[in-house]
Amino acid sequence: MASLAFEHIEKIYPGGTQAIFDCNLAVADGEVLALVGPSGCGKSTLLRLLAGLDDATRGQLRIGGEVVNDLPPQRRNVAMVFQDYALYPHMTVRGNLEFPLKMRDLPRADIARQVAWAAELLGLGELLDRLPRQLSGGQRQRVAMGRALVRQPAAFLMDEPLSNLDARLRVQIRAELSELLDRLGATTLYVTHDQAEAMTLGDRVAVLDRGRLQQVAPPQELYERPTNTFVAGFIGNPPMNLFPARLNAAWDGGLQLRLGQQSLPLVLPPATEEHWRAWLDKLLTAGIRPEHLRLAQDDEQGVWTTVSDAEYLGHETLLHVRVDGLDPPGAALVARLPGIRPFHKGEAVRLSLDAARLHGFGPDGAALDGFR
Repeated sequence: MASLAFEHIEKIYPGGTQAIFDCNLAVADGEVLALVGPSGCGKSTLLRLLAGLDDATRGQLRIGGEVVNDLPPQRRNVAMVFQDYALYPHMTVRGNLEFPLKMRDLPRADIARQVAWAAELLGLGELLDRLPRQLSGGQRQRVAMGRALVRQPAAFLMDEPLSNLDARLRVQIRAELSELLDRLGATTLYVTHDQAEAMTLGDRVAVLDRGRLQQVAPPQELYERPTNTFVAGFIGNPPMNLFPARLNAAWDGGLQLRLGQQSLPLVLPPATEEHWRAWLDKLLTAGIRPEHLRLAQDDEQGVWTTVSDAEYLGHETLLHVRVDGLDPPGAALVARLPGIRPFHKGEAVRLSLDAARLHGFGPDGAALDGFR
């Protein structure tokens, strides 16, 4: 396997549309990097640039330390796995697995050995004589993976390979794929719009928005310390609650969070409180994860809200509320509550939050220093 690198990469299409802006991204040898973002953000474009299917307008692309900008796709030694499987319908599973090896004129004994290895690894042994139309979606995806594996490439480039599967099968294949990549120690750039896939499969996750990298970090850091409001609002299901707020000094010298016409006292560690005091009486964006909101107890300070909807999921309830007196009017929050408790639309509910888990973002959307 080999390392991958994008160095100041830009892509501008004819007509002036710019898809990628000054991208600097490195994938270590043996690392799985998940590239995630909304549709049209440039994820697949980066993959195509590295594979040689498109040309970069500026910057250098490296595979194993070698600049490959001028190399044709067949000489870059990377294997792509696509969303639509791209299997040859007239060939059996064995034929599909053999094809890339035959194109390289390998001896028949080597071809047979590598096909047998991939078939055993992916559980395809009993399917080798079937045609693609005789396979399930999960089996077709395994064949597509096997066709990439037999080449023993320097790196795998995966472009939303599970998106055509139904939800249940996608979870199953995702677990199998995670185990497979771990066993292979394969350098992988994995493109997906599904954050669950990104957070599950990636050793690190890169978040892209409108052609610009927003943050690159391990999954836990990405979730707990988002670098801006875009990452905070994109990562997480449901995503982080974001709402306008002000910090005020309380009568006892402490701090309180002002949400429209309501105030909530904040009990913070001393070091954190000092960072927050720099933003006294200034408008900022506050953020809190749904799991860090809870129903306020009788003797506890809280924020009055009005229930707009509730999702009962068995083990938990996602409670959708609107904060009373908040500007803009009716700004929505989601609280993740354990178990099932019936709520009614229009019901008044008082919520409290874990102040130590509160995030702060400035007017430009960037996370404020010392806030979480």
